[in-house]
Amino acid sequence: MVLPPGVPLLRPEPAGLPLVYIDPGHGGPDPGTIGHSGSYEKNVTLAVAQELERQLLATGRYRVKLTRESDIFVALRERFEMARIDHADIFISLHADSSFVGDPRGLSVYTLSETSSDAEAAALAAKENKADLIAGVDLSKQSTAVTSILIDLAQRETKNQSAHFAELLVNELSRVTMLLPNTHRFAGFAVLKAPDIASVLIEMGYLSNVQDEALLLSAAHRAKLAGAMLRAIDGYFAVTVASGKS
Repeated sequence: MVLPPGVPLLRPEPAGLPLVYIDPGHGGPDPGTIGHSGSYEKNVTLAVAQELERQLLATGRYRVKLTRESDIFVALRERFEMARIDHADIFISLHADSSFVGDPRGLSVYTLSETSSDAEAAALAAKENKADLIAGVDLSKQSTAVTSILIDLAQRETKNQSAHFAELLVNELSRVTMLLPNTHRFAGFAVLKAPDIASVLIEMGYLSNVQDEALLLSAAHRAKLAGAMLRAIDGYFAVTVASGKS
């Protein structure tokens, strides 16, 4: 079939490949954290997301989608709902932190918990969630008791998978960047609330710290971060495929 001029050729995506959803935090009128030199978190997260997408696609082993591919605002609920609609296998939300107490630096990885692992995690989740209202899964036709049970059962397994993925990320990222103590943390981030997709949120460093900011603005460092994430993703799917969960 010959397509008319100007009509793009749509190539089907390879069937059966795991779908990795990457969520560059913030965007549009929401810049996120503003760094020591005036850098915007929304630009850093998009740059890392695009590098991770490039490396994942280069392997030929994954399909990849981003919640945003430009400087636009996407509501928090829409971010994980997009992943659910597309039946994503994992969801990675990328962020950068800031602090006005001391001068911390280092990366951390978060998975979902209704009770945060510490006060710092709770405060961070509250800050990120201000961009949108936290909304649960739509089970409006079910009774409260049934809804609670269904969500609990789904999230219990998902939380285990998310925690496993987080530990793989911590192990790989420790090889390429400085980590915060107790690197794997827990918080009620809105974007991690999909009950059926293994989800993590990575705070890639502190833009308020001169060293962390310089690294995150470096293409070479962003490539190292993406490479470490790729190795963790490979490890995650090697286990899920072997156990028949993929």
